[in-house]
Amino acid sequence: MFDRLDDILIHYEELMQELNNPSVAEDQNRFRKLMKEQADLAPLVEAYTQYKKEKQNVQDSLALLEEENDEEMREMVKEELSGSRKQIEVLEQELKVLLLPKDPNDDKNIMLEIRAGAGGDEAALFASELYRMYVNYAEGQRWKVELISVNENGIGGFKEVVAMITGKGAYSKMKYESGVHRVQRVPETESGGRIHTSTATVAVMPEAEEVDVVIEDKDVRIDVMRASGNGGQCVNTTDSAVRLTHMPTGIVIYSQTEKSQLQNKEKAFRLLRSKLYDIELEKRQSSEAEERRSQIGTGDRSEKIRTYNFPQGRVTDHRIKLTLYKIDAVMNGDIHELLDSLIAADQAMRLSKLNEEG
Repeated sequence: MFDRLDDILIHYEELMQELNNPSVAEDQNRFRKLMKEQADLAPLVEAYTQYKKEKQNVQDSLALLEEENDEEMREMVKEELSGSRKQIEVLEQELKVLLLPKDPNDDKNIMLEIRAGAGGDEAALFASELYRMYVNYAEGQRWKVELISVNENGIGGFKEVVAMITGKGAYSKMKYESGVHRVQRVPETESGGRIHTSTATVAVMPEAEEVDVVIEDKDVRIDVMRASGNGGQCVNTTDSAVRLTHMPTGIVIYSQTEKSQLQNKEKAFRLLRSKLYDIELEKRQSSEAEERRSQIGTGDRSEKIRTYNFPQGRVTDHRIKLTLYKIDAVMNGDIHELLDSLIAADQAMRLSKLNEEG
């Protein structure tokens, strides 16, 4: 591991020298590529530099203990030695995590798709609340949320909603949300006060670039039509809504949130690319079944991942057996603890797999 880290350190220093060369800035593409590489390596270099410093502190402290006779001074050195040894353990673990293979999609923006599942109107209301939860979380991260399409049920619920979330590391945090979310509560429409269980399905797909997926013109039928639903005064006056049908897969995309047909078409193609890319990812993951089982959050879309129990005020993530008693905060977008715990559990699983192989 440490031979590799020494090589990374040398490469990082060469990278910094290159970035300081004025001629590099003239080639903007190269400059951006180098800046991204520098930003990716910086946490690893920082941790390894600190690790080497603490190792040196241990050697210096041990040498001092051999020479020093003053008891008070020896106690101070022992304390420093103990602190450095603890820090080395922490940094070793941090370095192992930083050296784990990175998901190439982690830096991508995402397409978020939420569909009402079992439970009729109550499921549609829950789907709209999940969407609001994610929007609030995204805004807290200073990410941008763009609605692509929404199918409402007339009482404030969403039968289906699709949005694009743009922001640094959006997929790395949100990829754990794919799956079936279950709600248990007494619906407002329920006169008897009985608790109902409803579901909604969440799909988080990395946004695909044009280079990731090539769509042939002959494979797509494009229909334009008048937008329907709550879209403001001019929503029904122009043929601005766009429907794409991808013949080889049967995927149908509908986009109507913009007044311009061109913008709706562009959004629809972005979603279609992401859906096709996601299908490829799923194929790849099922052929790497073992790896798929060792990762949290890349499992089956039909897997029930989380329960939101309103009478008890709790949210339970079934994959990591984590229960939080703050359902109101979670529904308002405070999902940091859930996501951080999922990331930590995923890293722990991958580390233990590496140790087994090692």
